[in-house]
Amino acid sequence: MTTAAGVYSSVIRERWRRPRFRGVLAGATVTAEDVNPLCGDRIRLALRLEGPMLAEARFTGDSCAICAASADVLLETVQGKSVADAVAVTTEDLLTILEADIRPTRMKCVTLPLSALKAALHAS
Repeated sequence: MTTAAGVYSSVIRERWRRPRFRGVLAGATVTAEDVNPLCGDRIRLALRLEGPMLAEARFTGDSCAICAASADVLLETVQGKSVADAVAVTTEDLLTILEADIRPTRMKCVTLPLSALKAALHAS
């Protein structure tokens, strides 16, 4: 039998249990939401832009551990960076930070926050 500890990396487990960037962001200047209809994951990002900089970011939503952890590390990675640098973050960057070997069937769990981020920044 496979345990949850065997399926998820320590980074995913930690960020799912104790996310650093989950919550509502008062004063957000741009928001975006994305949904994976196949599994029901839903992530909403709220960002506060100051000129070309992503000053602050938070996420809310209902999602699996992989998606929540991905959102958390993504926002940690991009907060305080330029919009150009934030848009340049890749799926491979997230997989490296998550220290996880994600099955192809679960890859949308990793990329959902990234697609929401890019939609939010494109709309800004």
